[in-house]
Amino acid sequence: MHPFAYVAPSTIDEAVAVLDKHGDRARPLAGGTDLLVKARANVWELDAVVDIKNIPELMSLTIGNDGLSIGAGVPCYQVYENEEVAADYPCIVDGTEIIGGIQIQSRAGLGGNLCNASPSADGICPLIVHNAVAHIAGPGGSRDVAVEDFCTGPSQTVLKKGELLVSISMPRPPANFGAAYTRFIPRNEMDIAVAGVGVSVILGSSGQNFVSARIALASVGPTPILASAAGDSLAGKPVNDDTIAAAATLASDASTPITDMRGTIAQRIQLINVLTGRMINRAVERARG
Repeated sequence: MHPFAYVAPSTIDEAVAVLDKHGDRARPLAGGTDLLVKARANVWELDAVVDIKNIPELMSLTIGNDGLSIGAGVPCYQVYENEEVAADYPCIVDGTEIIGGIQIQSRAGLGGNLCNASPSADGICPLIVHNAVAHIAGPGGSRDVAVEDFCTGPSQTVLKKGELLVSISMPRPPANFGAAYTRFIPRNEMDIAVAGVGVSVILGSSGQNFVSARIALASVGPTPILASAAGDSLAGKPVNDDTIAAAATLASDASTPITDMRGTIAQRIQLINVLTGRMINRAVERARG
């Protein structure tokens, strides 16, 4: 492994300065569960590792009237063990509690899951269906990017030279809102998704009609996919099997999977259809309380 300097800044500006100085030869260290693997495999040759866990803004989790904010360094267990998050954002819990095993969850977080930009990431689809926004700091100042636009390809993101993901925020769910995420894996745990689906819905006051919906797909394209046509197709429709089946078909149409050692194109398309239907129903159940 290439020798590198270890830097532990206490402010965002200090971290950005180191990242900007070294460019692609510096990486933030949050959980380290991906960074250390890639450094040891010489995928990355690093001159500096920037430990972000001493920066308060990146280690803060807050929930209030404005919504939920999760610092980029907050580990998964602090998210799913938070009672307010579990009550108001169960879909976020769906994702965080299946990222690796308990040892991984004690270090890794949604920030690293997002920045790693794996198409099969379990944390990204829940963020997308919650309308999450990534808050970024860099040499040129701060900017915000919708999570569905953050990943640009496998292991590629919108982050520019010297930029750092600070936090991820999402609005407080409105009345009659429900969301859910699941994946299909060959084993019972600690495996990579063959396909995954996140869904959020807002129902009318009677609970019998869809007002709006968002559907996100994992592991069936070069990036997590916001299946806009599938989600939009539910708006104004009654909650019934025909409406849900039509949306599931549109979600399958939005997927662009490949065949690899974990599954075939045909299998993944079928899985998206089945999982979308299941997650719409689960989101409806949660919206109805």
